[in-house]
Amino acid sequence: MFKTIEECTNFIFNLKAVDHKREPLVTMREILAQVGNPHEKIKTIHLAGSNGKGSTLNVLREMLERAGYRVGAFTSPHLERVNERMTINGVQISNEQFLRYANVIASVIKEHHNGDFPSFFEVVTLISFMYFAEEQVDVALMETGLGGRFDSTNVITPLLSIITTISLEHTAILGDTYAKIASEKAGIIKAGVPVIVGVKNKEALHVIREQAKKHNAPCSIVGEGFNATNIKQSASTQVFDYLKGKQTFEGVGLAMAGAHQVANASLAITAALLLREEGSLFISDEVLHHALATAQWAGRFERLSHRIVLDGAHNSEGTQALIATLQAVYPNSRYHFVYAALADKDHANSITLMDEVAASMAFTQIELPNAMPAEKLAALSKHSKKAWSKDWRGVIEAEWQQKEVDDILVITGSLYFIAEARKVLHEWMEMNK
Repeated sequence: MFKTIEECTNFIFNLKAVDHKREPLVTMREILAQVGNPHEKIKTIHLAGSNGKGSTLNVLREMLERAGYRVGAFTSPHLERVNERMTINGVQISNEQFLRYANVIASVIKEHHNGDFPSFFEVVTLISFMYFAEEQVDVALMETGLGGRFDSTNVITPLLSIITTISLEHTAILGDTYAKIASEKAGIIKAGVPVIVGVKNKEALHVIREQAKKHNAPCSIVGEGFNATNIKQSASTQVFDYLKGKQTFEGVGLAMAGAHQVANASLAITAALLLREEGSLFISDEVLHHALATAQWAGRFERLSHRIVLDGAHNSEGTQALIATLQAVYPNSRYHFVYAALADKDHANSITLMDEVAASMAFTQIELPNAMPAEKLAALSKHSKKAWSKDWRGVIEAEWQQKEVDDILVITGSLYFIAEARKVLHEWMEMNK
């Protein structure tokens, strides 16, 4: 049994899926049954996708909370501590609750599974279900970690499912084509459960359509069932029109920057309208507008003082969106990129995209076993002004000190890198007030 939260998190952080030899989801379902099937006691909304699921979830959470609901949210990764992954109305699970649920799970595993723990992500998913059920949330927004079909969250039958985008990521696990990856993400589609789709890639979309048809799941697709148009970006906000059948919202204000965030917002609006139509949950038009105008999401085009941007653009689709947003918000500035990422990503395409717009490129690495070495990342760049070092703190500090006043320092790549950089930057900024 774990005596402290530090002992608990240190242990579960080292749990890896590859060390657990049973079939996917088998242990998950067995443990859930042994703790009373908490996932069956709550209403849920399920989100999958390569990019945008966190931002879409965050907007939908803001809507539901403003509508007066008690909303659980399970997200990943965390930026500072694991408690961030499970919140109720924005408040993180307490250390005491986390430890209590973890000890219940540990006891079950010791008694019924010979101490054979599943992966870290499965453990925190179990904790989130137990937490949300005991706290009797009105609805829990559940974000997949990787893929969908075999993801530990895929034991629920939700009110609706959302698939945001499909990119070539985690190809060693999910497959090396859009169709294969779409098949994994579309694994969250359930019989008769509506699915909202933001995917535009034709190959991926075909797979999702077929899966929805197979399960008789009503399918709303961006550009067909709903759309966002007339997007206008300013330095502080952006405005767009939303259309769904006869339903029209003109001049919708959105706090988050970038056309990709308009796409995410349109998925959340569609979800809100669908929930209202079905009588599951009610979000008024007024609440919807207020939520969109205020929702923010840390690490997603997060603007700090000293003209620093943090963005977890962890694949080429995310990098395209980041660059488009930079050019819309800061069209006349020079961009200095600092990039660190994990080894299972499409670095070459992302780096090529950054090379084309960067004033300089700096590469570094984070202290994780699967981090891509800074030198290997730098070798993929053809920029005339590039640098690399294993010391990510030193790289960020050097870039911060060297940039001109009107330049933009863009820290991007893995969200794990963003999390570490964010903590250090906030400390530096407090010291430099």
